Amino acid sequence: MPDFSHLDADGTAQMVDVGHKPVVKRTATASGQLICQASTIQALKDQALPKGDALTVARIAGIQAAKQTPALVPLCHSLPLSVVEIDFQVGDTTVTITATVKTTAQTGVEMEALTAVSVAALTLYDMCKAVDKTMRIEGVHVTAKEKEAA
Repeated sequence: MPDFSHLDADGTAQMVDVGHKPVVKRTATASGQLICQASTIQALKDQALPKGDALTVARIAGIQAAKQTPALVPLCHSLPLSVVEIDFQVGDTTVTITATVKTTAQTGVEMEALTAVSVAALTLYDMCKAVDKTMRIEGVHVTAKEKEAA
């Protein structure tokens, strides 16, 4: 059987022991896109959506999601997050969502960055769905991981 870090010798799921790893500063960035109609982008820019200021609500949702990652993703470690930054680049028919998460810990924060982007995208989708039935979320992925001595 291949060596999978989340399985014990009997193949039972387990949380990985990171206790032997050094505490270091860690940063992860993830991004994804909401694809929608140009008229939806205009309503977003004008804050004319029926549910209100979608970008502000999506930013808060993404931050909250990063903080809740261990409750959502089985076997994910609880980490002391030092910052969660959510950025939006609004194009003609896209909103690119970028999340950067930082911690000083024994394991990385890429799951928190991915969760932040995913929930921010879902929140935008929810807040825009009344005006656009063609939207889709695409390309959620980790774009960078860094670590440096604490």
